[in-house]
Amino acid sequence: MTMINTVLDQVARCDRAELNKVIAAVKLRQTALARSATRNFVVGDTVQFTGKAGRTVVGTVRKVNIKTVVVDSPSAGRWKVTASMLTSLEA
Repeated sequence: MTMINTVLDQVARCDRAELNKVIAAVKLRQTALARSATRNFVVGDTVQFTGKAGRTVVGTVRKVNIKTVVVDSPSAGRWKVTASMLTSLEA
């Protein structure tokens, strides 16, 4: 936890221009992680995720986008989910 505390301390000391650079770097990293996560899924995979109100939704991948995955659930409908929130149920 020492590194995160150091980062948070440095962010607290940033001026507006430096803070904008930090925000851009965080967004870039989030995009890279989301794109990487989508590579783990293909159409037809069975997946699960935690939906609204904390309920677990199980469904089938219908489409894989650049950063999101469209999941069809027989009981909960169609969802557009960030790939990093999905867990594969494939054996």
